[in-house]
Amino acid sequence: MTPSLTAVQSEFVESVLKLKPTIAAFDCDGTLWSGDVGEGLFSWELNNKLVSDEVIRWARPRYADYRAGNVTEAVMCGEMVTMHRGLREEVVQRACDMFFAAAIANSIFPEMRELVGRLRASGCDVWAVSSSNQWIIRSGMRSFGIAQDHILAAEVAVEHGVITDRLIRVPSGPGKAEALRSVLAVQPDCAFGNAIWDREMLTMAKHAFAINPNPNLKELATAQGWRIYQPPPAD
Repeated sequence: MTPSLTAVQSEFVESVLKLKPTIAAFDCDGTLWSGDVGEGLFSWELNNKLVSDEVIRWARPRYADYRAGNVTEAVMCGEMVTMHRGLREEVVQRACDMFFAAAIANSIFPEMRELVGRLRASGCDVWAVSSSNQWIIRSGMRSFGIAQDHILAAEVAVEHGVITDRLIRVPSGPGKAEALRSVLAVQPDCAFGNAIWDREMLTMAKHAFAINPNPNLKELATAQGWRIYQPPPAD
């Protein structure tokens, strides 16, 4: 059961609905829920040996290089999908469903779930855009009622149920705006994000919302006059 919203949460939801958006785009990690599901899943997969020992030996130092700034965000996000090559998609999807339910579901911002639900009920075309892998975002979007064909996540081709290493997209930074342009004929009315990697997506929207923003996005949002919203902490 969704808890009752506070006055602050309700005011935020109503302020978006008053705009009567027909198209809305949402980042996921840090925007719809607290925390980074991509990073958490990555660590969980390695610790539970969902991937091969060879991949595990490669992955830990590779991620350390990324954290040190030696690997770009887009490249790392792509590799966090392609590292599943050779696995059956149904196995990875079940693992992602399990991880999301255990580690992330309770961190969903209730006002964001309410907002997405009411936008969808109003006929708004709602899209989820994320640089995390396609399977974990599918797991998360079940809590928001967003269909798979409205998910633009880091994605690889799957052949006969087996995951390949052929990237289809990595929506990070400019890639988020590019992904939206590939499916939309017009700009979104509203876009929601929490990190500087959402900048281009926020810029392309008529109304931009910085949700739970990282310091660099908060600075940008202040300069641009975008609405900044900080979800109150859970009781």
